[in-house]
Amino acid sequence: MEARVTSLWRHPIKAHGAEAISASAFEAGQTMPWDRVWAIVHDASKVGNSVIGWVPCVNFSRGAKSPSLMAIRAQTDEATGQITLTHPDLAPLTVNPDDPAEAVRLIDWVLPLSNPGRARPSHVVRAGGNGFTDSRFASVAILNRASLADLSSRTGCDLAEERFRGNIWLEGLAPWEEFDLVGREIRIGTATFAIRERITRCMATAANPETGRIDADTLGTLEANWHHRDFGIYAEVTGSGRVALGDIATPA
Repeated sequence: MEARVTSLWRHPIKAHGAEAISASAFEAGQTMPWDRVWAIVHDASKVGNSVIGWVPCVNFSRGAKSPSLMAIRAQTDEATGQITLTHPDLAPLTVNPDDPAEAVRLIDWVLPLSNPGRARPSHVVRAGGNGFTDSRFASVAILNRASLADLSSRTGCDLAEERFRGNIWLEGLAPWEEFDLVGREIRIGTATFAIRERITRCMATAANPETGRIDADTLGTLEANWHHRDFGIYAEVTGSGRVALGDIATPA
C-alpha cells in the first residue's frame, strides 16, 4: 500500500468543533495533540469536575443527540490555550476551557445548540491524561477518501469529512482497503501507527457539518450496502514522529 495525507483534523473540545491543521507531532502512546482535550458533561451524567482515566462518550454532550453541535468549527491558540468557536447560528466565542468563569460562558454558548429533549450541558472537564477518545485506548482516527467517495455515491449526497471526526485522511487506497490494515503497522510521515480496530459509527454522521441538520442516512446506507456501521480505523501511535499534509503512508 501507498497513500498520501490529504487532510488533518483535530477537535479540541469533544464534539464541539472541528479544526483543520497542516501538520501535527505524534507521541507514542498518546492521542493527537490538542484533540479532545476537553469535553462537556451533561446533567444526566455522574461525571464530576475532574476525570481520571477513560470515560464513555454517553456521559458527554455530542452530535449524536444534538446534531446542531456538528456545525461548530474550532481554532486553537496553542500559546494561550484559548479556543475560538464559530457556528452559523451564533456569534463567535473565544474561551480558555480551563478557566472556570470562561467554562461557564462556554456552557451558555452551547445551550441554544443542545437538543431540548435530551440531557443539557452541565460543565466542562479536562481529560486526565489522553484525550476523550471513544476508544478505551489512546487512539488516532485514520480515514480513507476513497471510502468516503463510495459512501457518498451510495448515500446520494456529497458527504464532508467533518461528519466523521477523523484525524488523518488518506488518498490512494482502494475503497474500504483501510479495513485490511487492522492488525498491521504503517508509517505516516515519520510516525508509526499500529492499526487496532474499525470505527463503528453513530447518528452524529447523519448531520450536515455546515448546517447542523440531519440530511443523510449514513448508518442506513452502511448497513444496506455492507451490513455494518463501520467507517474508518482506530490506530495507536507506536513510534513518535510528525505528520504533515502530503506525507506518504506506507507499511512500517
